[in-house]
Amino acid sequence: MTASDTDATASPLEYVRHVVQQAWRDILSVYYANTPIWRLFKSVGLLFFGFFCWTASNLLFSYGVEWTILEYVRAYGFALIVWGPLTHAVVVPLVIRLRRTANRPIVRTIARNGSKINLSIFLAIVLILGTAPISPMILDFQPASDAGSSADVNPDLTCTQADGEITCELSDSEGIDSVVVTSGGSEVTRTEQPPYNVTFREADLEETVGQKEFIVELRDEDGETLRRYRRSMASVSEA
Repeated sequence: MTASDTDATASPLEYVRHVVQQAWRDILSVYYANTPIWRLFKSVGLLFFGFFCWTASNLLFSYGVEWTILEYVRAYGFALIVWGPLTHAVVVPLVIRLRRTANRPIVRTIARNGSKINLSIFLAIVLILGTAPISPMILDFQPASDAGSSADVNPDLTCTQADGEITCELSDSEGIDSVVVTSGGSEVTRTEQPPYNVTFREADLEETVGQKEFIVELRDEDGETLRRYRRSMASVSEA
């Protein structure tokens, strides 16, 4: 019986299994490709892919998309920016070298399972950062509801926390008539008095995708939003 006859009589399940096994072998061959040019391609590719996942998820958060999965996509991208190049520039060459030269049983065991250990550590980091994001992960694209009217209203917003209270201050109050703080769609506090600093309690904030967040809106005299800032408690520094 020829190879073509075998393929013709193989069951769909066997065919799918064969395709998956072949794809896995191809992935491993690329993963362990250790020439300098391959290491460069893989490191740069993962760096750009991580940067894309990180910035794209932050952009979606800025526009109010509140999917829990985005927390972990953002964490994955943020971690991959460092871990991807580190894996293919350092970890994989080291594992290959140890597999060839290791003499001690414990070192050989680590070398045989080096890729699994590396992947497990990476996934653990992603889960931790996705559950408890740190401040450098969070980008604020500050989408404006009306680009024309808010072109000249773009002050810096500085928020600090102390003793369960958050205080937000603006670098410039020109062109602003009121500042409103909301969380989970509910108004937390507002002020109509310059310099439009606001103070509110963390306990008044609602959780969104596993963490407390709030939005600071700068409004004009007609109540139109000039600028909107989204902040999470992870991005608010201690006073």
